[in-house]
Amino acid sequence: MTAACDPSNSPKKKPRKRSRKSKASRSLPVDTPPMPAELKQVNLNAAGIDLGATVHFVCVPQGRDPQPVRSFGAFTADLEAIADWLSQCGVTTVAMEATGVYWIPLFELLERRGFEVTLVEPSRLKHVPGRKSDVLDCQWIQQLHTFGLLCGSFRPEDAICVLRTFVRQRETLVRSASRCVQHMQKALTQMNLKLQHVLSDITGVTGMAILSAILAGERDPRRLAKLRNEKCHNDEATIALALQGNWREDHLFALKQAVDAYAFYLRQLVEVDEKIEEHLKTFEDNSQGKSLPPQTSKKKRASAPGFDARNLLYRMTGMDLTTVDGLQASTVLMVVAETGLDMSRWPTEKHFASWLTLCPGVNKTGGRSQSKNGRTRRSSNRAAAALRVASATLLRAECALGAFARRMRARLGAPKAITATAHKLAIIIYNMLKYGKAYVDRGGDYYEQQYRATMVKNLRRRATQLGLELLEAPAEPTAV
Repeated sequence: MTAACDPSNSPKKKPRKRSRKSKASRSLPVDTPPMPAELKQVNLNAAGIDLGATVHFVCVPQGRDPQPVRSFGAFTADLEAIADWLSQCGVTTVAMEATGVYWIPLFELLERRGFEVTLVEPSRLKHVPGRKSDVLDCQWIQQLHTFGLLCGSFRPEDAICVLRTFVRQRETLVRSASRCVQHMQKALTQMNLKLQHVLSDITGVTGMAILSAILAGERDPRRLAKLRNEKCHNDEATIALALQGNWREDHLFALKQAVDAYAFYLRQLVEVDEKIEEHLKTFEDNSQGKSLPPQTSKKKRASAPGFDARNLLYRMTGMDLTTVDGLQASTVLMVVAETGLDMSRWPTEKHFASWLTLCPGVNKTGGRSQSKNGRTRRSSNRAAAALRVASATLLRAECALGAFARRMRARLGAPKAITATAHKLAIIIYNMLKYGKAYVDRGGDYYEQQYRATMVKNLRRRATQLGLELLEAPAEPTAV
């Protein structure tokens, strides 16, 4: 269903009394502010679309249709009608605002129909204050796109988009499973069972065996403690003391629900891992027939994929990104699924780090910085979040990146040190994927030596500027 939108033809209503609130919120004339005549029209066949849950407003250039602004429904037939109308009006490029997930069906349909689609972040569209309506929005988007004033959001190729959907679904399942673990811990605490305090992970071998026995009806703490795995740190006596509690029926029911939900999400994870593994095998083999040896140095996380993601990612990228300190296969999978393999989309590594929002913010006026902390922009970028988690593990690592993270922590504090280390990880990944540079860790000692040499060089230069001479102190004799 379509409807022409021309507010100027609407019947005039008899003026009536309005409250102060209604006067402030009444609609204003719908004409969008004219653009300066000096601006050059770049996209002559541009259209603008304002998206909604149930209705879409579309604006085409003046003179292409008697009613250049129309409203369409959100059903699939309406989306096809939008594409047909745009073709009839000679539109070749379309700009739309990234509103929730409403843009995805229309975006994909217009791309299939051959239109050049630009997806714009809402923060990039500066609406005129006091002149906000759906009709005005689509006209404003169309005008800005005509003059080339809109910057499109990054969207990888279709195969990467499919992988990204699977990986994001997996991340959702992992979060849901972790919430179930919290519910299990809550039910145990309500019964005064301190199982989570004597076991490092209640979802491990010992924890799940004890929980299954409890739900099967076992209440004897000593018999439950005998289910302890030999690798458990605490002995049976300590575990038995932790399993003395109040076996209330309502808390046991809550525990059973949480355990069943956790098992369900584990089955869902197995299914999505199969889909990810199957899709990764469809990418072109860039490994030149080589396979990687098993990796034993890095500890595998409990939420790691259930397949050999490391070899599949090496086959896909041609580089073993897990050789970088702090990067697990699950982290690399998340980064590749969000960014893709084509690093030419970002001219330099600085552009890449800026897109990940891992760069300090710049706010200068008159040559002076207006913000002292220079904090990074807020963002929900999943790749940046994964790199931050990876960099947090490097604060105790004995490697060059670990030494860098500790030096940044001493200077800036832990949060900024994590962001700075994540920035360095992003640069390493960019260079490995774009130029095929292998990562070589020279160790924390080499980094400290290089840092000391740089500091000495700076001190010598400063001493020379002051007319001084810097002498190195003799080494102290070693005590026998």
